[in-house]
Amino acid sequence: MTQPAISRFPVPEIGTLPADIRERILVVQEKSGFVPNVFLTLAHRPDEFRAFFAYHDALMNKAEGLTKAEREMIVVATSNANQCQYCVVAHGAILRVRAKNPLVADQVAVNYRKADITPRQRAMLDFAMKVSARAYEVGDDDIATLQAHGFSEDDAWDIAAISAFFGMSNRLANVTSMRPNNEFYAMGR
Repeated sequence: MTQPAISRFPVPEIGTLPADIRERILVVQEKSGFVPNVFLTLAHRPDEFRAFFAYHDALMNKAEGLTKAEREMIVVATSNANQCQYCVVAHGAILRVRAKNPLVADQVAVNYRKADITPRQRAMLDFAMKVSARAYEVGDDDIATLQAHGFSEDDAWDIAAISAFFGMSNRLANVTSMRPNNEFYAMGR
């Protein structure tokens, strides 16, 4: 059986990409042992690739506030709600690695409300899901609930921004028919 295409849009060869994008992809390949398909798919539009990953990095690579595992929980839970196979699989793998707990990562990927997570994390994901599906309903009570669980205003912003950013990412992944790399399925298990 032939492997399905990773995108319904053209996927450029790494050697044909602008130097900065090529270098970023090669660094990721060196670190992970493979090139995640999101990099190749989005490289089809170099300016948008740069903007996407600049915002991604600003949200996901912060040292303060939410933990890296909590950030990944948000991506996995909201991507499930948005039916984004690529992000659930890829970020589920990253969550398994960051949380050092494959069980919780898989639980969050299926139904965070039944996952073995803390009440604080459940409040975080409840808020993220509301932002993802009904941001127009978010009010002061939602922020107060987060604060009651120890989240700061900056944390609330980050939860909302991650949910919103990955809503866009989920839609692009679905429209492009982006395929998860096979390597993601075994990561962190």
